[in-house]
Amino acid sequence: MLVFISFWRAAAIVLCDMASTVYYIGGIVEQAIGKAAPWYIGAVMLFAYAVRGVYIESCAMFVRGGVYRVVKEAMGGTLAKLSVSALMFDYVLTGPISGVSAGQYIVGLANELFHVVHLPVAIPTAAGSAAIAIAITLYFWRQNVFGIEESSDKAMKIMGVTTVMVVVMVAWCSLTLWMRGATLPPFELHLSDDALGWLAGTGWEKRVGSFGILIAFGHSILAMSGEESLAQVNREIAHPKVPNLIRAGLVIFLFTMLTTGLVSFFAVMIIPDDVRMSTYGDNLVGGLAMYMVGPLSVRLVLRAFVVVVGFLILAGAVNTAIVGSNGVLNRVAEDGVMPDWFRLPHRRYGTTHRIINLVVGLQVFTILASRGNVYALGEAYAFGVVWSFVFKALSMVVLRFKDRRPREWRVPINVKLGRWELPVGLVLIFLVLLATALVNLVTKRVATEWGLVFTLVFFGIFWLSERMHHRHGAALNHLEKFNVRYTAELEPEAIAVRPGCKVVAVRDPNNLRHLDRALHEAEGEDVDVVVPTVKIDRELVATGSNPNFGPDEQAVFTAVVNLAEKHGKTVVPLVLTSNDLFFAIARTAQELGAREVILGRSGKLAPDAQAESFAIRWGAVEPDPNRELTVRIVTQREDLRFAL
Repeated sequence: MLVFISFWRAAAIVLCDMASTVYYIGGIVEQAIGKAAPWYIGAVMLFAYAVRGVYIESCAMFVRGGVYRVVKEAMGGTLAKLSVSALMFDYVLTGPISGVSAGQYIVGLANELFHVVHLPVAIPTAAGSAAIAIAITLYFWRQNVFGIEESSDKAMKIMGVTTVMVVVMVAWCSLTLWMRGATLPPFELHLSDDALGWLAGTGWEKRVGSFGILIAFGHSILAMSGEESLAQVNREIAHPKVPNLIRAGLVIFLFTMLTTGLVSFFAVMIIPDDVRMSTYGDNLVGGLAMYMVGPLSVRLVLRAFVVVVGFLILAGAVNTAIVGSNGVLNRVAEDGVMPDWFRLPHRRYGTTHRIINLVVGLQVFTILASRGNVYALGEAYAFGVVWSFVFKALSMVVLRFKDRRPREWRVPINVKLGRWELPVGLVLIFLVLLATALVNLVTKRVATEWGLVFTLVFFGIFWLSERMHHRHGAALNHLEKFNVRYTAELEPEAIAVRPGCKVVAVRDPNNLRHLDRALHEAEGEDVDVVVPTVKIDRELVATGSNPNFGPDEQAVFTAVVNLAEKHGKTVVPLVLTSNDLFFAIARTAQELGAREVILGRSGKLAPDAQAESFAIRWGAVEPDPNRELTVRIVTQREDLRFAL
């Protein structure tokens, strides 16, 4: 669980969701608002960069960011459970809509190939798509049980192939426009009755011009799905945390503008009006391939390539939904809202496999219940997207006044007024999101009806579970769950520690300044950090018969995990059983070939007495008198070094 990923991998996980919308967002939005769709999709992609800033600021404040923790800190547990219930509606639908859409691309291509070779066979679109979606979901279920390293590796490979397709499509579309000429899409809106929802026939969109613009923007907002996943993978992003978050956000912005934003314009400018929505409404990217310049055989090959890449990136969005929802429910379970049973780690892989099983079960049920209706799924899951953003942005505004500690990064546009600083940028983002969410309530009937039902059901489950959990005396203090492996001898190869490591001994979860310092220094070094704690065995000879991992050790290593995640640095935790604390640490350093031992300040011994006690034990365990070791005793004010 302490494997950290690069910002490229983090961006790939988010992009598998956000960039995959290019395959269906154009058709959904144009069906709702007409040929002006690309302008509003492009505006959403620009606005998404601002919303991403809200998530980066929240991650800079909390090791485990995301909607639930931020809303709870700002506005309390009830609104936090309500916000995360809406978010789970988003995640539970993101996987199915992406999987079913990927299945439709494959089924469509297969049926076309059957027709070309004159085979009297046709795969039923709905049933075939649902079957493929379930297969994709089960595949990524297995990958996420293996861990974040496995699932992010798949996301990187998918985005590598997608990048090749994007470069080819942008270059070929640009050549087509240069040779044929074209005009930009019109700004004029043509809102359908479905797009107006309960406002159909009232004429409000004509009486108030800006209201129509807001309706159109609301129908494009689902292109922003995936932002929350950045907060959920923040826990696994390697050091330096915040700079890597900012880099990931920039990569996501550039890629989505070149895919979702630019391709939406190309589709309207290149595909003829009489066939664009009637033939390619669910496959605008495939339609682009068929109407670009070049021989038909080459265009057919390009279309097949587009379909295969579409299948891959949409399948990757299924993975993103599992990763994100696993992170969200972990935060909820850590807070005592769900039973600890869900958080028990997999015996082999250390992942919270029971939460993953729950999420995948809900997604498979949704695929079967939807019967492959992509449009209905897309309309419905926009509810969770926009309302989770509203709660997040409002909470960050509240926390600017409630928690005035310095932030490592803040959303820009802040105005100083005496002692107070007004977060103008944050407030503007919140107001745009709130206005969009309120308009969507009355214009997106499917999203409102199903979203409210799903959110209230999930909220009820969380509320009931929390009451039952606390009634049975469950502790409210968060403690990590650990797998424990016992070994009689300490071998560097068994725990994958290289010579020259740092050994940082810990005992008190409230006194880890020395570990914080060591991890900060290790961020710029290629060195392993071993973190032992010693369980004292009071017998004359330490037999190791006492259970060596109890509540005290669990509390210590929960604090260690939090620090490791803050720095994005892998640590190796050890529990040692001994009747002599300094001897156990010295022997560990000797067996692992450490070059440095770092101790916290003792409450009983002076620093020189600590160093002398350790030096005596070091002389007893190290046979080579020429081997050098540095011992450091770190406090808030001092960093004392002794060479042995």
